[in-house]
Order: sequence, then C-alpha cells, then structure tokens
Amino acid sequence: MARSINFSRRRFLQMSVLAALMARGLPALAQTATPTPLPELPLPPAPGPIDLEAAGGLDALIEAARAEGALTTTALPDDWANYAGVKRAFFEDLYTFLEHTDLTPEASSAEEIEQVRANAGNSGPQNPDVLDVGFIWGQQAKEAGLLQPYKVATWDTIPAEIKDEEGFWYGNYYGTLAFEVNADAVPFIPQDWSDLLDPRLRGLIAINDPVAGSQNTHAVWAAALGNGGTLDNPELGLEFFRQLAESGNLVPTAWSPAALVSGELPITLRWDYNALANRDNNADQADIQVVYPGSGTLAGVYLCGINAYAPRPNAARLWMEFVYSDEGSLLWLEGYARPVRFDDMMERGVIPDELLEKLPVVAAPVSFPTLEQLESGLQFIRDNWATEVGITYN
Repeated sequence: MARSINFSRRRFLQMSVLAALMARGLPALAQTATPTPLPELPLPPAPGPIDLEAAGGLDALIEAARAEGALTTTALPDDWANYAGVKRAFFEDLYTFLEHTDLTPEASSAEEIEQVRANAGNSGPQNPDVLDVGFIWGQQAKEAGLLQPYKVATWDTIPAEIKDEEGFWYGNYYGTLAFEVNADAVPFIPQDWSDLLDPRLRGLIAINDPVAGSQNTHAVWAAALGNGGTLDNPELGLEFFRQLAESGNLVPTAWSPAALVSGELPITLRWDYNALANRDNNADQADIQVVYPGSGTLAGVYLCGINAYAPRPNAARLWMEFVYSDEGSLLWLEGYARPVRFDDMMERGVIPDELLEKLPVVAAPVSFPTLEQLESGLQFIRDNWATEVGITYN
C-alpha cells in the first residue's frame, strides 16, 4: 500500500530490508529454459579480522592497507550518490598511498557480481575489492560464497533490519524513484505515469536494462503504482512499459546522463539522488526537472560488501570504515542520497542544516516493499522483461 513521504526512515529500512532473502542463487543476466551451470570457484582466502578491534585499531588497519598499496572499486560512477566526492576524499585527501583502480564505473549490479566470479583468485587490479550493489544481491552473493564478513566501527548505528548479522553485507544509502526530464527538449513536463504515454513524447523516453540493473528494475516495478495496481502487481509495471514500447515513446536503447543533457533522450527514470545531482551539475547546459510521479513511486536501498577474493582486503576494510563514518555519510547527503545511519546522525546533531535544507520535499505517496513483494516482484520483472516488453539490451 502506498504511503506519504512523511515516513520514519527507520520504518522504511525495516520494510525494505528483506529483499536480500529473495530466491536463492544469483539471477542470470538472461533467463533461459535450461540455465547454464555456473563454474566452480576456487576456495577463497580465510576471512580476516571481523571488525576494527580485531584489526588492531584504525592506525594498524591504515598501515596494513599501506602495505597493500592499492584498492580496486567497481560500478561507482562519479555522478552516482556523490561517489566523485567520496572517492576524492578517500584517495586524494586521506589515503594518498593507495593506488586507485576505478574499474568499469558504469557497470550494473549484475556485472559487479560477474566481475567477482570471473576474477576469483586473481590478484590483479581487475579484481574488485569492494562492492556497491542493489539490495537484492546481498544475501545471494553471500550464499554464493562471494563475500567476506567485516563489521565497521559504526556497526551498531546501522539498523539491524538492513544488515547481515554476520557482517557479510549492509545497507549504505537509499533514495526514491523519480522522472528526470530535460525541460528544454520536451513539449511538456510529465507529472505522472500516464503522462509518459502522451504521443507528444514519442522517441523521448529511455531507461537502461532492467534485467541487469537494480535502479531500472525498480523503475519498471514502480510503474505498477500508476497503472492501477500496487507492488503486489509487478505484471502491471511490465504492461505499462509494453505500452510505452509499442507507442514508440520508449526508445529501445541504452540511456546516459549525457544523452539527457543533450536532449537526445530527455526523459528517464532514476533514483532521485542521481537525477538531482545531474540537475545541479548541468544547470548551465539544461533545465533539468526532477518529478515524483503524482500517483506514487517507491524507494530502495543499496548495500556494500567486501569481495571474498579481495586481493587487497585491508584496504577494502579501510574503505568500508570511511564510507560508514560520519564523514562518509555526510558525503552521501551532499549527493542527495540518504545514509542508512541518518537517524543516528540526526539524534547526535551532526548533520549541517544546509544539507538538510537541500533534501527534496516529496508530496507524492511512496511505497515501501514488504518481504513478500521483494521476494517476487523484482525477479518477476527480470524473468519477464524481454518477452513481455520486447526490448533486449546488448
């Protein structure tokens, strides 16, 4: 059931968490009648220290990371949740001794997981040390043996509902789905889902692959809310996008922020923190409007974890300590993403007023997926996107 945006953030996290308990096993990038068996992986190294105390404290962890001398991240585009600021603070301001490999910044969550599998046992820079993925991937990656446990110093301030009790994965930040529109390149600014079907928007709407990326899967699912349904009806989201495709409004191609700014593909659906950052970063080039669809939308969490095969595990632990610190959490807010430690930080009064004032006010109702909805909804969309909507991405 949809609710107002005037929600308790902790309540949202409680409702969102259990996505990680979805169907077992890693979903394939494309569903087939006879799935290809995944290759056997080598045994991962033995897990290291489980928390900062076991690592000998922050100074000892810094020296251990210094000895490794590098860190590989993946799927962290600069314009996503202020990752440009996060990477700059970590690698350029704090830990300049770490050589940073910024691997495939535009990779999807599914591609991140495949990078871990493909490089298991590889000690080179192409093996990502840390992951930032959509919430449904946490438990799946753990059960596939792709993560190692580590509990950051701020562990107790991360709501229990969005972290693995053993420390294999934990939520980091969250946002709400919105329309991102280049107002200079459209005949009108859509205010609700039904507006996207207007024939004047032919060839102007695009999203990236819902089979591979969590943001895009959620976008399709959210459309059920404007198509006469609830989050119990993911098929209505697919039906809506089928109508968009058949109308010619939805372009069967990949989308990029540059394509929106240029006006080539001026309408998409994204997490609000990404759309708002794109608006700010391109204020001199385009009039970008961020619209929460009037009949409803949904919110979602992203989580972090350490690769079980991380060649640089101490540098990975140091990265996690930073992004879950107050300093790191404030950087999410600078990029309009809500850190999962928001409640704790509010209670301690460590969030500057200017950051709070920047956060958008959302009048549209926001839906929070329940356990049962998360177990079925996102996977249903992945399984049926190609056949029901008829668009595949190369």
